[in-house]
Amino acid sequence: MCGKMKLRVAVFCVVVSWILAVGLSEEVKVRVESKTSIAKTDDNFICATLDWWPSNKCDYNQCPWGKAGILNLDLKNKILSNAIKAFDPLRIRVGGSLQDQVVYKAGRSGKKCPRFKKRKEGLFGFSLGCLPMKKWDNLNHFFNQTGALVTFGLNALVGRTKPNDDDSLWVGDWDGRNARDLMEYTISKGYKIDSYELGNELCGSGVSARVEAAQYGKDVVALKELVKELYPEAATQPKVLAPAGFYDEEWFRDFLRATGPGVVDGLTHHIYNLGAGVDSTLIDKVQDPYYLDQIAQTYKDVSKNIEGFGALAGGAWVGEAGGAYNSGGKYVSHTFVDGFWYLDQLGMTSTFNHKVFCRQSLVGGNYALLNTTTFIPNPDYYGALLWHRLMGKSVLRTTQSSSPYLRVYSHCSKTKPGIALLLINMSNSTTFEVSVVNEFNLYPEKQMSRTTDNDQEDQREEYHLTPKDGDIQSDVLLLNGTPLMLTESEDIPAMNPELVDALQPITVAPDSIVFAILRGFNAPACA
Repeated sequence: MCGKMKLRVAVFCVVVSWILAVGLSEEVKVRVESKTSIAKTDDNFICATLDWWPSNKCDYNQCPWGKAGILNLDLKNKILSNAIKAFDPLRIRVGGSLQDQVVYKAGRSGKKCPRFKKRKEGLFGFSLGCLPMKKWDNLNHFFNQTGALVTFGLNALVGRTKPNDDDSLWVGDWDGRNARDLMEYTISKGYKIDSYELGNELCGSGVSARVEAAQYGKDVVALKELVKELYPEAATQPKVLAPAGFYDEEWFRDFLRATGPGVVDGLTHHIYNLGAGVDSTLIDKVQDPYYLDQIAQTYKDVSKNIEGFGALAGGAWVGEAGGAYNSGGKYVSHTFVDGFWYLDQLGMTSTFNHKVFCRQSLVGGNYALLNTTTFIPNPDYYGALLWHRLMGKSVLRTTQSSSPYLRVYSHCSKTKPGIALLLINMSNSTTFEVSVVNEFNLYPEKQMSRTTDNDQEDQREEYHLTPKDGDIQSDVLLLNGTPLMLTESEDIPAMNPELVDALQPITVAPDSIVFAILRGFNAPACA
């Protein structure tokens, strides 16, 4: 009896060891409802931020910003320039925590030009800072040269007072004179601004400061009138965005009631749903689909809030999202594994009719798309670039019922017929063999066996993203097995797909991300 039991245990251990060695494989049907779209993004959904942080911005005994802040950034760096040009165009938001302490040395209102200094009683531990017009010139020349679409965040605390030291509430009307001087200077130079955004994280309970919703709404109306006055031509008039903070349902509702229709062109909110950058469980959170799903309700609520007040021209925007706050996680936010969070958030927000998603940051901190010192792209940069090039603005309902660790999203293809599919495999042991079913097709079995005279439709384009050496904390990304490295001229490398028989399933390896273009997929929503 004991001998038989030992034999069974031994056989069981051998079987388990064999399974772990070769991995598991699971067939999955991904269903795409292609008759109509469920949401639409902006043509330039991908966005990245530039922040004001000086080099002595430190968290958790580290100072990860270096010279990546707006006032210190090396605008002549060729890699930085080429990284932006590759998007053609990239949407860039200039703003962040310190923007409500920035004065502009323009016109009569900008006589003094202080430098950011550490100050214990200051917001976020810093004093007031200044944007000299020479730096503004250099920034705009850089934006023009790289083709960037610029959102500029304005100081929303000018003119207000803080009556109670024990309360973060600021009161009084926004003083727009310094903003007017900056805009007039900008117009005189012919600089193009896509949108102006008022304030940063002042809504709801705020972060270091807050403003009541009714007052904020009144101030955004004033900004809108200022923009209309200075930019009278509708075709070139910058959009007005607000309130650029964390979603609070009651505050946002009161804010929209105060602004009324035709004022806010994009309702911006911020997302840091992974917690603190120092959190030791951060690497687990970005691989946990159940944890990642918790933020979905916020995206849904923001969209519903907008619908309740009539359609906004620009809809909902994620105006800033770094995953983990306080500059991100040192060993996670710039590595391959962060792509599970980032690309999943892009897919999720698009299904909830969000128009733009701004990643904190383009450069600076641990969560940057580019390395803070070398500007060499981190893995999420390439994920963002592939999304921008492949995923169109029409979002299709896409589902599968096999495993929560396989995330599936599809859009109309951006530049080619058919659809673009994003598959994210968060499992470290299971390979998914994915067949895509068109729910509009009345005869799916014919679709699966279909042949055409068009060789292009018989081939599927696949982009398989994996980490170097299988290390999910690597900052080197492989595309179809080849490391993505800058060219000798410091250009972004070509990102060519692997061509695969369209009748074969899509193989999604453990710990991998796949983009695929299905050219022959008949989607009426994409016609």
